[in-house]
Amino acid sequence: MERQQVLHMKGGVGEESYAKNSVIQTTYLSKSMSVLWQALQDLASSNLPESVTIAELGCSSGPNTLFAVTEITSIICKRCRELGRPPPDFLVYLNDLPANDFNTVFRSLPDFHQKMQEKNGPEFQPMYICGVPGSFYDRIFSSKCLHIVHSSSSLHWLSQVPPELSDKENPVINKGKIFLSKTSPPAVIKAYKTQFQRDFSSFLKFRSAEVIPEGRMVLSFRARRTPDPTPEESCLLWDYLGEAFQDLVAQGLIEEEKLDTYNTPYHEPYTEDIKAEVEREGSFTLDRMEINVAPWDGVNGGNKYERATTAENMAKAIRAVNESMIESHFGPEIMDRLFQRFIEILAADTKEVEHVGVVVSLIRK
Repeated sequence: MERQQVLHMKGGVGEESYAKNSVIQTTYLSKSMSVLWQALQDLASSNLPESVTIAELGCSSGPNTLFAVTEITSIICKRCRELGRPPPDFLVYLNDLPANDFNTVFRSLPDFHQKMQEKNGPEFQPMYICGVPGSFYDRIFSSKCLHIVHSSSSLHWLSQVPPELSDKENPVINKGKIFLSKTSPPAVIKAYKTQFQRDFSSFLKFRSAEVIPEGRMVLSFRARRTPDPTPEESCLLWDYLGEAFQDLVAQGLIEEEKLDTYNTPYHEPYTEDIKAEVEREGSFTLDRMEINVAPWDGVNGGNKYERATTAENMAKAIRAVNESMIESHFGPEIMDRLFQRFIEILAADTKEVEHVGVVVSLIRK
């Protein structure tokens, strides 16, 4: 519950907001569209009901919130025209944790409805859109009500920091780090994997109760293409941020114990672990799985900048996602110093890694 109240992307539409600093998430969304298209072609070719219910899980706020909803409804409408039948009504549930900036999303809806009408023609019916606050690691919808579930850049966030790391009596210490690293003890690595398995299993179990038979789920999130739990592809940026934290400890701005008790509720699973959990839970058939890769400088939106500018854009993107959690633990006073140091550390290095994600298409049995 504490995480649900604390974790949220930075709201609004200002220069430091998630809405203005989620370019890399847009890249993953775009790269997952071919899998979404195929899943919907199969679904729309069957007997669609007069009303189709869509859930967007981890919707956040900003331009990505309705990206997939736009594609889903447009693909179905196009397929209906090809089949000579009217498009269905669409009921859309936008889900995220309670602290999400739903107000910014709701203010965008009038313009969104107008654009969808222009895009899909006069036969397009108004969409019925509502917000559903709550954790997708719990039950959030009624039984057998969802036809399509979509989620992007969300399932790498865990329901909590692994409890072994936050045990007040005997915590497992990830010294000087805020996430997995080459120097992390084996117990830390095991704790993160176990927490992902628990969370992803819960996610599948609860969705199995909510999705109709033959309903579709398309999920894209950060993942690993290697069994090594600490590749630089997954850990480099977290190492840079951990180093920035350590520098603030050395300057006396943060207590060492405070850093040792801060860990990020985040995990990039190995693709084979995802497959294994789908098979173990048993409610869904794995239809497709594809690896998506974004370039090192993907935060620049396809522009080529010098490393210092890339470092600044990286800092904005990471801060927009992590600020709420860092402030909750350390207070707001360190934020500017922390991310300025992060920029300096990243800009001074020469390493570059790809950002790896996975897109998974599932069919409810």
